[in-house]
Amino acid sequence: MLLIRNLAFYLVFYAGSVVVTGACLLALPFSRDWFRRFVHMWSGMHRWAVIHLLGCELVIEGEPLEEPALYAIKHESFFEAIDTTQLLRVPAVFAKQELFSIWGWGHAGRAYGLVPVARDAGAKALMAMIREARAMVKDGRPLVIFPEGTRIPHGERPPLQAGFAGLYKMLGLQVVPVAIDAGPLYQRRLKRKGRITYRFGEPIPPGLPRAEVEERVLDAINALNT
Repeated sequence: MLLIRNLAFYLVFYAGSVVVTGACLLALPFSRDWFRRFVHMWSGMHRWAVIHLLGCELVIEGEPLEEPALYAIKHESFFEAIDTTQLLRVPAVFAKQELFSIWGWGHAGRAYGLVPVARDAGAKALMAMIREARAMVKDGRPLVIFPEGTRIPHGERPPLQAGFAGLYKMLGLQVVPVAIDAGPLYQRRLKRKGRITYRFGEPIPPGLPRAEVEERVLDAINALNT
């Protein structure tokens, strides 16, 4: 049954991705709104396939804020990276600069409103990134960061990337930590049936010392590590 579920998931999701991605690229030159709708359709198709084909139950504890915030999300698998547009309304996600050099992906990411993060860039590039993020907030979009910087095996608790504290300080926004435990189920090859839980933590106010905000975010995003 595990193999059958995975075959069904991969067939539907990847075949559907070809169709929806084609629609995205066709819509992009004419309407950014329609382009984003197709991106959300793709993400929704993925969530549907995870629930109905893989047999996963999705539980969401808490809810996002109505006012602007920076969401710091635990990163265990590709599930939460794809599902972010279902969890939040038109999120602006901080993504590695290298991804924007991928043909097609980079242009599409920019069109959706992803914010490139140049980790080794100087102050000028950093300020440009902050200006871009503030413009997204002004447009009413939530900001999203995966503060660990890469996928982390379930149960591990590495320190946050240094860039998180800088963004927190310069943006002056509340931080909403979000825990997720998709890692044990949503594996690279064979994905397993079970329960995936999102847990929104208590909002963390701006202006706290770096050590305090990092510790609070670490505790909250790892709340489902048991």
